[in-house]
Amino acid sequence: MNYLDTLNPKQREAVLATEGPLLIVAGAGTGKTKTLTHRIYHLIHQGVHPRNILAITFTNKAAKEMRERVMHMMSQDHGMNETPILSTFHSLGVRILRRFSHEAGLKKSFTILDSGDTMKLVKEAMETLGINPKVHEPKKIRSFISSKKSDGLSADSFGKATHSAFTEIVSAVWVKYEELKSKESAVDFDDLLLKTLDLLEKNIQIRKTLQNEWKYIHIDEYQDTNRVQYDIVRLLAESHHNLCVVGDTDQNIYSWRGANLRNILNFEKDYPEAQIILLEENYRSTKNILLAADEVIKKNTARIHKELRTKQGDGEKIKLFTAMNEGDEARHIATTAQDLINQGNSATEIAVLYRTNFQSRILEEAFLRANVPYQLLGTKFFERKEIKDVVSYIRAAFNRDSLSDIKRIINEPKRGLGPAAIIKIFSGLRNDLPPAQGRTYDAFEQLLDKILDFSSDHTPSEFVRFVIERSGLFDMYKNGTEDDHERLENLEELVTFATRYDIAQSEQHTPQPPLIEGAPEQIEKMLEDIALQSDQDQIDDSNKKSGVKLMTIHSAKGLEFDYVFIGGLEQGLFPHDGYDEKKTVEDQEEERRLFYVALTRARKVLMLSYAMMRTIYGEQKFNMPSDFLSDIPEEIIEREDNFGGDTPEPVRTVYLDW
Repeated sequence: MNYLDTLNPKQREAVLATEGPLLIVAGAGTGKTKTLTHRIYHLIHQGVHPRNILAITFTNKAAKEMRERVMHMMSQDHGMNETPILSTFHSLGVRILRRFSHEAGLKKSFTILDSGDTMKLVKEAMETLGINPKVHEPKKIRSFISSKKSDGLSADSFGKATHSAFTEIVSAVWVKYEELKSKESAVDFDDLLLKTLDLLEKNIQIRKTLQNEWKYIHIDEYQDTNRVQYDIVRLLAESHHNLCVVGDTDQNIYSWRGANLRNILNFEKDYPEAQIILLEENYRSTKNILLAADEVIKKNTARIHKELRTKQGDGEKIKLFTAMNEGDEARHIATTAQDLINQGNSATEIAVLYRTNFQSRILEEAFLRANVPYQLLGTKFFERKEIKDVVSYIRAAFNRDSLSDIKRIINEPKRGLGPAAIIKIFSGLRNDLPPAQGRTYDAFEQLLDKILDFSSDHTPSEFVRFVIERSGLFDMYKNGTEDDHERLENLEELVTFATRYDIAQSEQHTPQPPLIEGAPEQIEKMLEDIALQSDQDQIDDSNKKSGVKLMTIHSAKGLEFDYVFIGGLEQGLFPHDGYDEKKTVEDQEEERRLFYVALTRARKVLMLSYAMMRTIYGEQKFNMPSDFLSDIPEEIIEREDNFGGDTPEPVRTVYLDW
């Protein structure tokens, strides 16, 4: 029982409460991952078979960390080769839909579309319907459809409820979009959840089968679940109620993508017999950081009250820098980061957080001028053109119905198959092609056959290398421009990425039959992971990119650093006004939660800043300090500026419209 000795009393209580519903309210830095993994291991130690345990979180990074911790603990016990299912919600949806593809009305080899793929199909749907993209923005329509899917609506159910000109257009595009996906045997991210829920609701036998398999269910970040995720969890746990959810109302920052705070607030109502355990001992931050965070968040009303405490000392005061403008602020952040690095601190332990993406540009310029290494989270590796080309070759080899993938690569590299030829091919008129183009297309199909054949008896990294070389992409880039050489380096990195699946393949104890026909399991897993990448998955754990991390606060959720900068703390920017004339109380509280999340990313030192002037949309504006700053006790703030004197305390300004 030594594994229990490392837990504090509340963590231990949560680990031992194995039967029935349990809500663990885990404040920032209170060891929720440790508690969850120890609880899973305790269940196994008590005789529960690993296959009867399911744990779901929101990012691949978090799932990987949980998996590694559980496997390490299990390695201490001889004979424990099988691990529980530890995955994201979307990965769970893939697992269920592949397994029960026939019942879900899908092919086993269905393709998972990323955000770029879905936008292409939405635009194609609009073009087919004659809807002008300059009048009706495709991105807005796509986002609207996604939000409705998060609420559990289908194209059919939404169509029956439409009542405005815009929603009528959305409804028509949605129906056509679903038709295009169906033709390609493809699903989008939202389908992975919505179709899983539909399957569980309509097929009692499948629901019972999964309930009998997963007798102990754990949900991380429960405050971030949307309506569909909530219903999936409810159905999986309805027969045994052994449901452990972990969350924090103060860290709900994703309402814009469907997260419903009521799911965690109503847990006791949903499960009256539930136990509630609060984790309040913080192992991350100093007392001053926690005091600032507590003073900020306690103004919110929609929350489960808790008070974080720590055995660490007071730590340094919170630094507050007043800049003349955004350039001054960015220079200060870059030079301070350089000073920290010169003092022997690791660049990977420094993060710069900001409210909106546009703030990154001026920061990048400042870091480049100061010659400070940095890593910007935002440009996803797997969204680069050359990477998507290789992935499309692989997906097209396994799923010949995926017309989007075939359209992407049929002329990449150039094969002389122009738009007219492609239209004939996609219309089933292959025989109408001129002889030369017919032979070219036959060679293309033979290439896809060779890719499929090669996958069956080679490691994933060998397979990816084969695709890069045989497709002609390697030859196309190797003698090209400097940009082409960079693309080639990215393709080499893709091979490196695939090696992690080589290891998984060699360590696999009991090989499972592939869920995609013709696709070896580890290649299938690689495709799934690529499709479900999140912003946090860009962080290089091997420290190959050992620079200061620049990211939005939303991307920083779940991460922690020794030194944290939070820039742009100006009224209107953070809290963010956006384009809404009036923010609701819920919107205002979410902005406050977002600031709370930013504050609690810091372990040792917290550095805040704002600019008195900032140019936004080409117009220079004078700013007032964020109201959030006035919530932090003055005695724990250390002020500085570039003006040679003390910075005045934040004051409120009333504007008169003459």
